[in-house]
Amino acid sequence: QVQLVESGGGLVQPGGSLRLSCAASGFTFSNYAMSWYRQAPGKERELVAAISSAGGSTNYGDSVKGRFTISRDNAKNTVYLQMNSLKPEDTAVYYCKSQIRWIDYWGQGTQVTVSS
Repeated sequence: QVQLVESGGGLVQPGGSLRLSCAASGFTFSNYAMSWYRQAPGKERELVAAISSAGGSTNYGDSVKGRFTISRDNAKNTVYLQMNSLKPEDTAVYYCKSQIRWIDYWGQGTQVTVSS
């Protein structure tokens, strides 16, 4: 079955960096685009970044452009989110997502807290 397992979240000071990882299994990872979403308390889940199956195309939410970078390693079945210049408003639970045959699969999420 499809499994997505996020890791790498934690507490970081404003201006700091974190790298999130999402390990995928149960499907042919290299065939599918992947994305990262986040959800802050009381807010809707929003797209953070997405990457094409081969990694040649990416897109980002306006609030993270220039600060976050999505990448993937198809040999390791893993997608990454490098987050730099973190702000308190980046505090949220971060989820990775795959869409396979029009079905969305989500990981369990990893908490990122940006605070001094």
